[in-house]
Amino acid sequence: MKTVALVTAAAARDLDEDLAPLASSLEGRGLEPAVVAWDDPRVAWGDFAGAVVRSTWDYAPRRDAFVAWAEAVGKEVRLFNPPPVLRWNTDKRYLADLAARGIPVVPTRWILPGQPVSLPEDGAPFVVKPAISAGAWDTARYAPGEEARAHHHVARLLAEGRTVMVQPYLGRVDTSGETGLVYVDGAFSHAIRKGAILRPGTRVVGGLYAEERIEARVPTTRERALAERVLSLLPDLVPGAPEPPLYARVDLIPSECGPVLLELELTEPSLFHALGPGSAGRLARAIEGRVG
Repeated sequence: MKTVALVTAAAARDLDEDLAPLASSLEGRGLEPAVVAWDDPRVAWGDFAGAVVRSTWDYAPRRDAFVAWAEAVGKEVRLFNPPPVLRWNTDKRYLADLAARGIPVVPTRWILPGQPVSLPEDGAPFVVKPAISAGAWDTARYAPGEEARAHHHVARLLAEGRTVMVQPYLGRVDTSGETGLVYVDGAFSHAIRKGAILRPGTRVVGGLYAEERIEARVPTTRERALAERVLSLLPDLVPGAPEPPLYARVDLIPSECGPVLLELELTEPSLFHALGPGSAGRLARAIEGRVG
């Protein structure tokens, strides 16, 4: 029996609700799942038929180590998604690559270490986040009158050597939420609605991610079309990743001009199998096809 590693973070093992249904679906296809932490030095990666990155939610504070791990492990076993995808996708500057190809993204001001702090002056709410982040880590929304706090936030991130993103807060997310479109092996699987998470008092679960309100959603035709445009660009943007990603989640939010891309999740997204009937089975079938 072939064994497939489902790669997580030690702290996320009991928090990732996708692991159990995926493991069960793999067993139903004659594969043996093994849930392992990416940074566990005892893991013999070469013993697996494949390794699937699922909930490595602690990578952001040590992204360089995570990418180095992926590249090393990728020489021992087939890793999904593959190392070139993980390297590109774990720095949100990939949004600039997509914007340059005509994808509508949330307007972003990039501030690099050594550059002066620059904040919006239009009196509208805005968001500050680091370019390398997961689970809304070090991300905050600021209202008019909170510029001093925002300035301190940006200055701290820059002093730590981190690139900063400053984006307008698109208020329609408060009523409509985000739409996350899940794709398996390049094909649409299901979609979810995520409520706005940058709210005062939002709880951080396990020190890993901001608590979210999730429900099933049927995406619009425009949302489907945008998500598929985004995915169609990956072969050109990520050399060394010619096949469709094993999994992807395209997160969109509404704007006055239609849906815009908030994030493209190719590294460790929750896929919300409980809200997509049959989705764990579809992912297991795709894994079987790749390790077979």
